[in-house]
Amino acid sequence: MLRLIFICILMMGWGAGMTPLSMKLSNRYRILDVPGGRKIHLGNIPRGAGIVLWMGYLLWILLCAPESFFLKLLSIGATIVFLCGYWDDIKPLNPKIRLILHLFAATFVLLLFNIPFSHRLLLIVWIAGVTSAYNIIDGLNGLCLFMFIIAALMASRFGPPEIWWPIAAAAVGVLHWNFPQARTFLGDGGSTLLGYLFASQLIFSFYQSGNYSRISASELALLLLLWGGVPVVDTLASILRRIIDGSSPFMPDRGHLHHRLLDRGLSSIATLCIMALLHWALLELGMFFYGWFTL
Repeated sequence: MLRLIFICILMMGWGAGMTPLSMKLSNRYRILDVPGGRKIHLGNIPRGAGIVLWMGYLLWILLCAPESFFLKLLSIGATIVFLCGYWDDIKPLNPKIRLILHLFAATFVLLLFNIPFSHRLLLIVWIAGVTSAYNIIDGLNGLCLFMFIIAALMASRFGPPEIWWPIAAAAVGVLHWNFPQARTFLGDGGSTLLGYLFASQLIFSFYQSGNYSRISASELALLLLLWGGVPVVDTLASILRRIIDGSSPFMPDRGHLHHRLLDRGLSSIATLCIMALLHWALLELGMFFYGWFTL
């Protein structure tokens, strides 16, 4: 336990200490988030903090992580997802190519699991969906990082803390530069990386328990919806709302929950607290149903 705590302190220090360097890199190469449209920030903000999380994760895999072939596969999939998002931060990437790469990374990380075909299809779609949902939810200072930190700590209750706490600690270190005042953003590379890591490691923790054989495809679908938390539920609700309104389901707007709360006059901190509590409640409900289904 002392070794794990020491590793977490190092990862937190990495996140806090290396983020200013990523900000200089982003400013130099003009990887900036320009205000306008749905965006609520003022001024150009560097959006390359995701590279700190990615490099920190790879260093952890190489030097400190438990010996696991799954984690090696995950590091490759995470690199694909991050580089895809980071490229999009620099120069817009074709959404179809991005989706194909996300689905490939989701398929790749499941290679080791001996699971029914119906479960595998659900998990591939879910991992790719969570990857995108964390990117979509990243519209408020600190929100994506808070969503990931809460989810990682919750998941460590039935998965090994050794694979959850270090990356959560790195996220805490980066959080200092993203909340309450954003001096940098995660960018698409960072937000999609967090979504992919959470979804993939959760499936690893879930199937390590050995209780998956008792869960039907419909029960798994419910668990995945709840385990996706606010990012997934909010994304699905937004897509459904746009379809009902007759607009494109993939057209960005200010209809997400955090936008609606802000538009009602709530402060960014109050909005973040409400979102965090709702996220925790959904994950807790998912944990409850998991225990019920595996009795």
